[in-house]
Amino acid sequence: MKRRTVPAAIALATIAALLLTACGDDSSKGNNAKVAGTGTEESVSPSPSASADKYAPTFAFPSDITVTVDRQSTGDATKDAILRDVAYSTQANIEAFGKGDGKTANMSRYFGGAAFTYWSQRVATLKKQGLTLTGHYRYYNFEVTDVANGKTAAARYCEDQNKAYGKKIKSNKALLTKPSDKGFVLYTLQAARDSAGDWQVTQQNWKEGDAACVRG
Repeated sequence: MKRRTVPAAIALATIAALLLTACGDDSSKGNNAKVAGTGTEESVSPSPSASADKYAPTFAFPSDITVTVDRQSTGDATKDAILRDVAYSTQANIEAFGKGDGKTANMSRYFGGAAFTYWSQRVATLKKQGLTLTGHYRYYNFEVTDVANGKTAAARYCEDQNKAYGKKIKSNKALLTKPSDKGFVLYTLQAARDSAGDWQVTQQNWKEGDAACVRG
């Protein structure tokens, strides 16, 4: 499979049609709790400390978009903070496309550098083309692969894109696609801790149909 430097939720799309699929319908394990915001459910096992969620962001998705995050606690405070914020970045990204605004407060909080530049431009481009997102997005298999001096990190996670789609804004028509292994996507990323203490995604790659993410 080819590796690309754009996240899958949009890169699988054509410019004209945004042929997009998204997260799956697996039952989750662990403690299910609503994340701050609309249409988001996070499953974390075991539950992180209360302080980890003290400054949790609020997400506002359109009524036809839902996001599920399955994130496991590692038992390491630094790694858990990284994965918490990486999980928030996935939701910030979907929220931005749903709103048609690539420079929301959540995007500015959880993306930086080249990743923020790319996404803010991409949201604006697709909005201009009359396209947005719809459906159910699911994220899982979050893992920190490297931490350097508590300031930079590398991480990875999976997305199941088989129940989400592109949508034409004017007609409100979903651009349906058939489920396939290509709808399971592995993301690898670089993150950096900012002055406020949040971990921002600064670079992001992805690979379609990666065996580490494919589910039956």
